[in-house]
Amino acid sequence: MSDGISDDAEDVVGVLTERIEARFVMDMDQLKAAVAAAPTANPDATDVVKWHGLLVEAQLVLDHAEDDLLAALDTQPSEVDDPTMRLAHRVNAAVGARDGRALVVRWLLDPDAPGKKDLAAERLARLRPRSGPAVQTSAPHRPAGTPAPTSAGRAGRPVR
Repeated sequence: MSDGISDDAEDVVGVLTERIEARFVMDMDQLKAAVAAAPTANPDATDVVKWHGLLVEAQLVLDHAEDDLLAALDTQPSEVDDPTMRLAHRVNAAVGARDGRALVVRWLLDPDAPGKKDLAAERLARLRPRSGPAVQTSAPHRPAGTPAPTSAGRAGRPVR
């Protein structure tokens, strides 16, 4: 990765954690506690905490997959068998997941990132969780004796 993030796994999480702490001027534990106490107070902080957690989770999966692969490779003769190749594919998938989550965290931290200052960003902002329903969730009140509306396409036609 670029921007000072090396391919070393611990550096990815460490560098992004430092950037988050610098951006919100508090350590991750404080930020997590603040978001847990008031999740709607700062939607940016809430998103970053969520994705940082997913990043840390992906890093743990990658660490375990690498450990399993190294253990299998230690027991292999010169040729790698199918179970060991599956472990190698698992490591590749874990790297992809970790790197994808790291990219999301980087995007969340960059105020000038593509898509944050245009019409698409405004639409995304409208998708954030709301405190109440976005649409009416109960039937409208009809005065007693008022017939239920019929479909305009079937009104007056026989039912088949």
